[in-house]
Amino acid sequence: MNLLTEISAAARSIAVQLDSAVVGVGTDGRGTGLVIAAGKVLTNAHNLRDRSTSVTFADGRSVQGVVAGADGDGDLVVLDVDTADATPAPWASDTPEAGDIVFAVSRGGHRRRISFGMVTSCDLSFQGPRGRTVEGGLEHTAPLVRGSSGGPVVNADGQVVGINTHRSGRGFYVARPVDEALRARIDDLAAGKSVNPPHLGVALAPPVVAAKLRRSVGLPEREGLLVRAVESGSPAERAGIAQGDLLVAVGDTPLNSLDALYGALTTADESLTITIVRGTEERTVTVTFTSSEPA
Repeated sequence: MNLLTEISAAARSIAVQLDSAVVGVGTDGRGTGLVIAAGKVLTNAHNLRDRSTSVTFADGRSVQGVVAGADGDGDLVVLDVDTADATPAPWASDTPEAGDIVFAVSRGGHRRRISFGMVTSCDLSFQGPRGRTVEGGLEHTAPLVRGSSGGPVVNADGQVVGINTHRSGRGFYVARPVDEALRARIDDLAAGKSVNPPHLGVALAPPVVAAKLRRSVGLPEREGLLVRAVESGSPAERAGIAQGDLLVAVGDTPLNSLDALYGALTTADESLTITIVRGTEERTVTVTFTSSEPA
C-alpha cells in the first residue's frame, strides 16, 4: 500500500469514526463543535453570540446548547446539550510534533468535511478573541472552510490532538494542542468552572500608537498604554482612570505592551496598583476587583 492509499484509507476511517462526534454550531453553521462526553460539546468561544446556541448533529437533529463553562481568553467553551447517542471523540495520548500528518474534520455550514495536512509548528503564539496572547499554538496545513473553527485536528488513528481556532493566512491554520493542561481546562469547563480573570474595563491603544497620539497634541513621550475608552461601572472607572490617561506601570512592572498588562491581570488577586500619567502629571491609583465581574 503506497502513501496516498494509506492517507485515503485513514481519511475514510476517520470520517466514519468521528461522524456523530463532530457537530455544527449556530443556526447558520458558523462554527464546528466536538462531542467530548455525554451531554457535553466543546467549541470555540467566538462561535457563540450569547449563553446559548443551536447545535446540529450528523443526523440533522438540531437542539439548543447552553454554556456550562467558558474560557473567553483561551477561546474555548463547553456546552450542555442533549447529545443523544453521539459517540464522544477520543483524545490522543501524545501531542503532535512538527512534520506529523494530521486530519481536520469540520461541519461548517452543516456540511461535513475532512482534509489532511502537516503540522508545521508546535509553539506558535497568537492573540485570542479578546486580545490576550495564547501560547503554544499548533500550526498545520489541513485546509479548512469558513465555519470550521472549534472542530478537531486528529491523528491517523482518529484521536484528537488539537482544536482548530482560526486561519493564520497563506494556507496555514492554528489550533489549540490538546495536552494535559488543556485537557484539565476542558474538564473544568465541562464541570461548570468558567475562567474569569480580572479585567479593567478599558479600550487601549498600544505604546506605538500612544506615542504618536501624545506627540500629536504636544505632550512629552512616555511609554505606556493609552486609554481610548472606559466602561461605565468598571474597575477602571471606580479607580478614577479616564479616557486619555496613559497607563505606564503595574506595581514595579512597566507597561510596555498589552501582554504586560494581561499578564498582571492574570495573576491579580483583589487589587492592582497602576501608575498613570494624565497629561504630564503622574499619579498612582488602586484598582479593586470583585469576584462577580466578567473577564
